[in-house]
Amino acid sequence: MNELINAAIMGVVEGLTEFLPISSTGHLILTASLLGMTGERVQVFSLAIQTGAMLAVCLYYWRTLWTTLKGLTSDRTAQRFTLNVLIAFIPAVVLGLIFGKYIKAVLFNPSVVASTFIIGGLVILWAEKRQTVAKVETVNAMSALDALKVGLVQCLALIPGTSRSGATIIGGMLLGLKRSVATEFSFFLAIPTLMGAAAYDVYKHRDMLSMADAPAFGVGIAMSFVVALIVIRWLIRYVATNSFTPFAWYRIAFGVLVLVSAKLGWVVWAG
Repeated sequence: MNELINAAIMGVVEGLTEFLPISSTGHLILTASLLGMTGERVQVFSLAIQTGAMLAVCLYYWRTLWTTLKGLTSDRTAQRFTLNVLIAFIPAVVLGLIFGKYIKAVLFNPSVVASTFIIGGLVILWAEKRQTVAKVETVNAMSALDALKVGLVQCLALIPGTSRSGATIIGGMLLGLKRSVATEFSFFLAIPTLMGAAAYDVYKHRDMLSMADAPAFGVGIAMSFVVALIVIRWLIRYVATNSFTPFAWYRIAFGVLVLVSAKLGWVVWAG
């Protein structure tokens, strides 16, 4: 029962944070630490439950995805959109395969997460103060070069605590994408990126998993799906008229709290 409760908590955290520029991976590392969940099996679980959030994206944008799928053989707009997502997807795959093992071994810890929370928050504050002129008004107007640039920026999120959505949305805005376009493309790019990462990690570590893990994985994925669907609906409305400055201050405050609590011994953060 405790394992299922922990899985549900992790699923809620994943759903809440996946599409906000505050780092779902960072929050999952910190949450797992507070719950006493450590080890490589927990890392696999954290990646696996991201599929719930991706299913929420697929449900929310099912019409767009279905139209794109039907038009792959004849519609140039659908073909260009699909190609752009694949182009943006490739850099993270390459660097993830090369450095993934090192990143998990060295950087998956609360100190790194807290530090990148703060750095990321400062970057968002700087980006929001810049008056960047949007050159790309719709997702379908993106070029292959635009997609590649967003894909390269997404690679920063390999460092836990950086935030994949934060890197792609803020990076996209700095590269000339309209705020809503950067947000929408970030959603679409998340589907192959996170589902691919989850599938690869679960397959690679299949020997350490068993059918006994299925209930916990199922609960985590289900909670992630439900909460993420709510967050997506809210975020689409939010970005239309608001900046990401509140999330920047949250990142900075939370990062400082983690570092101070560790320094003063208020919380013993597990590695």
